[in-house]
Amino acid sequence: MTEAMIRECIEACLACVAACEECAAACLSEPEIDMMRGCIRLDRDCADVCALTARLLMRGSDLHAQACALCASACEACAAECGQHHHDHCQRCAEACRRCEEACRKLAA
Repeated sequence: MTEAMIRECIEACLACVAACEECAAACLSEPEIDMMRGCIRLDRDCADVCALTARLLMRGSDLHAQACALCASACEACAAECGQHHHDHCQRCAEACRRCEEACRKLAA
């Protein structure tokens, strides 16, 4: 695990936090909000896990591998849900989640 890999993962986590929060907020404005409930829940969970993972990585926590594994799982689930919706905010979120998942899986190994 290199410093560059850690920095890349932190950046991916923080970008994912932003994308998930933006997606959840935008989903709340969609006309068929009932269809977006699962997306909103996963967006919020994913954002929280990504934020925690970034903080643990920043401080060099010994728990980083477990956090990265959880983060990768959260991102995978969120990307799958958001990827089903055709809204731009959902597609941007799914892409951010996929990048974060990839970066986290490298550090979880």
